[in-house]
Amino acid sequence: MSAPSGHLPALAAAVLQPGFVGTTPPPWVCRWLGEGLGSVVLFARNVVDSAQVAALTATLRAERPDVIVAIDEEAGDVTRIESVHGSSRPGNFALGAVDDPELTEAVARDLGVELAAAGVTLDYAPDADVNSNPANPVIGVRSFGADPALVARHTAAWVRGLQDGGVAACAKHFPGHGDTRVDSHHDLPRITADRDRLDACELAPFRAAVAAGVQAVMTGHLLVPALDPQLPATLSHRILGGLLRDEMGFSGVVVTDAVEMRAVADRYGFAGAAVRALAAGADAICVGGERADEHAARELRDAIVAAVVSGDLPEERLAEAAKRVGQLAAWTVAARTARSARARGDAAVGLVAARRAVRVTSAGAGTVALPLTRAAHVVEFEPPRNIAIGAETPWGIGVPLAELLPGTSAVRYAEPDVPADPGAGAGGRPLVLVVRDLHRHDWMRAAVQRALATRPDAVVVELGVPELVTGAVHLATHGATRASGQAAAEVLTGAR
Repeated sequence: MSAPSGHLPALAAAVLQPGFVGTTPPPWVCRWLGEGLGSVVLFARNVVDSAQVAALTATLRAERPDVIVAIDEEAGDVTRIESVHGSSRPGNFALGAVDDPELTEAVARDLGVELAAAGVTLDYAPDADVNSNPANPVIGVRSFGADPALVARHTAAWVRGLQDGGVAACAKHFPGHGDTRVDSHHDLPRITADRDRLDACELAPFRAAVAAGVQAVMTGHLLVPALDPQLPATLSHRILGGLLRDEMGFSGVVVTDAVEMRAVADRYGFAGAAVRALAAGADAICVGGERADEHAARELRDAIVAAVVSGDLPEERLAEAAKRVGQLAAWTVAARTARSARARGDAAVGLVAARRAVRVTSAGAGTVALPLTRAAHVVEFEPPRNIAIGAETPWGIGVPLAELLPGTSAVRYAEPDVPADPGAGAGGRPLVLVVRDLHRHDWMRAAVQRALATRPDAVVVELGVPELVTGAVHLATHGATRASGQAAAEVLTGAR
């Protein structure tokens, strides 16, 4: 089915950033690119390896040379380009723990070079949220930390590095998703801070991103009464226009978080949220993490056109949004052209950074002997999945530790499966207990305490936020990426 005639459907398609299913572009995406579609977004389901992604993006550019190809790649626990194996780089929290902005910039530049080589032109990163609430269920190690100044300097470094690597950065989730106990995938978070607190904390990293020249900012589906008591940020002209544009001086593209997320879709409708976001000042509508077909894209396009016809969405506002998307597309074309003159990425920098992020705390000298010198037993406790992290992405210590200590065994328990004595399978071997955000899960804390009661010599390895340090020897990696797991295994065995 072709697009309706006239210029409005092309303008509406220009502001959409839809996802799709498959490792090659489906016919509808190629057809839409010829009808005005300006962008697409890739997820793990679209990725086999870098060569395949390069072929995919080449097919897209054959239809539209300046198409924006976005990806949600944080180079940490949230990875799409390395979802099958886990990220070879540490995430933001690990980089914040090291607190070397030059290292952060180098890691981001290395990622930018890799993504640019694969034909990706826009990355929905960095996460600029200040993780000031340790109970946050969706940000956690995706943040550089809980200190606004630290998050600001590393956000700026990440933006500089990624964009120097040839890919546009997109700071998220404006105006800040860190101080919440609610995941906006499921419901609408409410940020209760007053304006002074917002200025001092949540907004500081976004100001740093703007100052660093960030090309895009992604909205958070967040109700922030100090800024707008009625509408979530994605749908608020006060926040997108008054704050982000007028006060903070941002002139790039405002991208929404996925409009099918329940925080907005349950209240305003799938298409209604998209129309309201554009009217509020958003320029690009991200969709397709969960609704990734032509029907969803058509529903949004047609709703945008209908809103212009009815007067609910001024045509000037839609044209402005499409113009900004076009300006970003031009930036990405220029960046691709200049990429050949850039320094190559440093493939080793990810593991180097992960190694520097490991922290060891010893509370019982002489109780636990490190390094481990013989095969161990690893017990990994699996929390409920953070929906932002792909279910297919591997994590853990068992595999890399077995490579260094052959004969090492591993078992993984979710809450319903934990036995009375989780460490019983170790026998007389060294026991390693692996947790993620131990402080947030009562069942996990109870299981670890039972294991430590019978094996006080067990080593605890925290792959999440180390808010709760327990055990005679505690290792914190500040993330669960493949690189972080490898770095922890090296510390456990004394390999480095």
